[in-house]
Amino acid sequence: MGTITKVSRREFMKATGAAGTGLVLAFYLPLGSAESAEPFTPNAWIRIDPNGTVHLWVHRPDMGQGARTALPMILAEELDVEWPQFERVMLGAADANVYGSQLTGGSTSIRTSWERLRQAGAAARHMLIAAAAAEWEVDPSTCHASKSTVVHEPSGRSLGYGELAERAATMPVPEDPPLKDPEDFQIVGQPMPRLDHPARVGGTLTFGMDVKVPDMLYACVARCPVFGGTVAGYDEAAARAVEGVRDVVEVETGVAVVAESTWAAMKGRDALNCQFDLGEAADLNSAGIAELFERRGADEGHTTRDDGDANAALSTASRVLNATFEVPFLAHATFEPMNCTAVADEERCEIWVPTQAPGLQHQGVTQHFGYAPENVTLHVAYSGGGFGRRILPGYVVEAVSVARAARVPVKVVWTREDDMHHDQYRPASRHILSAGLDRSGNLVAWKHRVVAPSITGTHFGGDLQAAAGEATDGAANLPYAVPNCHVDYCRADTAVPPGWWRSVFNTQNAFANECFIDELATAAGKDPVAFRLAMLGDAPRHRGVLELAAERAGWGEPLPAGRYRGVALHYSFQSWAAQAAEVSVEDGQIRVHRVVCAVDCGIVVNPDDSAAQVEGAIVLGLTAALKGEITVEGGRVVQGNFHDYPLLLMREMPEVETYFVENTIDPTGIGEPPVPPIAPAVANAAFAATGVRVRRLPIRPQDLRRA
Repeated sequence: MGTITKVSRREFMKATGAAGTGLVLAFYLPLGSAESAEPFTPNAWIRIDPNGTVHLWVHRPDMGQGARTALPMILAEELDVEWPQFERVMLGAADANVYGSQLTGGSTSIRTSWERLRQAGAAARHMLIAAAAAEWEVDPSTCHASKSTVVHEPSGRSLGYGELAERAATMPVPEDPPLKDPEDFQIVGQPMPRLDHPARVGGTLTFGMDVKVPDMLYACVARCPVFGGTVAGYDEAAARAVEGVRDVVEVETGVAVVAESTWAAMKGRDALNCQFDLGEAADLNSAGIAELFERRGADEGHTTRDDGDANAALSTASRVLNATFEVPFLAHATFEPMNCTAVADEERCEIWVPTQAPGLQHQGVTQHFGYAPENVTLHVAYSGGGFGRRILPGYVVEAVSVARAARVPVKVVWTREDDMHHDQYRPASRHILSAGLDRSGNLVAWKHRVVAPSITGTHFGGDLQAAAGEATDGAANLPYAVPNCHVDYCRADTAVPPGWWRSVFNTQNAFANECFIDELATAAGKDPVAFRLAMLGDAPRHRGVLELAAERAGWGEPLPAGRYRGVALHYSFQSWAAQAAEVSVEDGQIRVHRVVCAVDCGIVVNPDDSAAQVEGAIVLGLTAALKGEITVEGGRVVQGNFHDYPLLLMREMPEVETYFVENTIDPTGIGEPPVPPIAPAVANAAFAATGVRVRRLPIRPQDLRRA
């Protein structure tokens, strides 16, 4: 575990000024990390002290997905230390040349760290074995490591890692150390409780909202409720008259009230009585956005897949089906709203923030204010959810702006309404599909046009090709064998700021794809699972998860009266997921009773935590499918809190069964792949129950009137 060293603002500025270079300064130290004379530090991930203390560095933030347990599991496995007899060192923003990406997003934490961490652990283990062999003057091949000890097999002699640390530091670092056979894993693949559970349950885990630094004040920012609007005037004197208010400062995003408590900051903000210049988006509304998407959908699209001749095949098909699907904007609605604590002046700053992307946040601050990179220190707090919301640096830049203007340490706190009204939203989209069947009911043609805003294009620029590739992720790589397939994209940006949301465009594209595939199966007079399997001959891992989910769900077996099944399959983030949902429908109200999910994500590092990821993905996906919708009126978001943007309730949660395909392939994504299949699986089950096709989300009771 790590702890933040508390320093005054003056001490902070003095220390950072003397630090010179390096992104990670000495304010974030591991517990029990007293300096040792000759520690063994074979790489940036591991240090072993002569007293035997093992330190493992963790470079990815944790939003509740368990990265700060799973990543040490990989290191500990190859290093061969006793679990969990080590100290974790939590990195802030660190050198990407050393640690690689620190982004917790795109289901990359395990996938992109696997090889790097295994090599780091294996290199250290081989150096420790070499040190022991040199000490005993024996062949290293006669020695092995086990639970922080090196054993000489013929004699039974042993030395602990601490005893070997000084000598191991003199051993050459192997460039390509042999890695363990997965069959020999003792830690990876075992269901390990998260290392932070005791602190989490005991209420001592430090989330962003829990961070405190000396002399810290609190701030809330008044922002224009209309996208693109600005503050035109405010009553500063009224705000300053509120008890506890210490300052009122203007920043780029609005007007910040700085106070002795969050309550005083919020009351002071209310007293500002701001007037706004609403800007060009003041007339924007959801109906207008839908009309824009419809118009843009008639334009020529940017092609991302073009196999055969889909138009010609459609013209000669025995039967042609057409469908249009719509999905709304979604907010992230993390349980912990945005917040950031900052100490800053014109030369340097220190930041404490719950973030998914320390490097991107660090870069955003340095670039916005012109800081030298070594003069910005960013500490990563635990996050109460992220789902893509904590990637972009805007809320961090805002906090630094407030701290610079107020000249005091400040924690900027967003209310739930702030976060709901000023999110970067999962884009709404429109999907126009056509498909053709031959006389035998085989799929011979497929067209899918995606109409949606661009996320990367909005925030980072980029050409249409990049925007199209992002928007058609999960559409252009349709797994089913169809000889004539065309997928394209029509960009339709609005004033609503788009952002990455768990599994991004895969949620929209999987919904359209898998609902339409089900519709085609019905038109062909075929079982939905059999129809899919017949087109997956060249996709064995797709086929594997579909067969596993269907088998465990009892597909084809009788169900209790009033219950119906639906199925869906999707590939995203290099993993495969299939789900079978069991539902009932009464007066248009869907009740999901059971979800069976099969996932192929290669080696499962922590099965218990991965199963929790699947369950969490299904909670989020079901919430979006049945309840989630952000609407816009007068250029502003209508929804403000959980009373009008409801979450799935505990009593509404289905039984979830998770099954992993067993293999020894390197791990791939797990956090996001289980999200996309749940909406179409439920929608397809709803069709089985009512005979009504669902073509828009969320699924409303009025949409399920029995045919």
